[in-house]
Amino acid sequence: MKIEGLLPIGTVVLLKDSTKRVMIMGVCQEGVTDKGTNLYDYVGCVFPEGYMSADENFLFNTDQIDRLYFLGYQDDEALAFKERADEMMVKLRQEWKPGEE
Repeated sequence: MKIEGLLPIGTVVLLKDSTKRVMIMGVCQEGVTDKGTNLYDYVGCVFPEGYMSADENFLFNTDQIDRLYFLGYQDDEALAFKERADEMMVKLRQEWKPGEE
């Protein structure tokens, strides 16, 4: 699946090797792993249940998306934010050292 830039909040996707859909509720996320911190495109919650607890959120990247079910709401404000967030993610990815703390 070819996706250009970040998807909007509210987008519903299915991740590869998954049977449960996920709704995007945040972009440009930092997550801690056993190897340090990593940068992720998104944080999501199960759909249709929604946010249940911080332990049930999913950090994932665009390349992990298998199928797009619904594209979240977009208006002028959201499109301006997407443009800035896309630029920031490119910059952060260039500077990021995977697993660094």
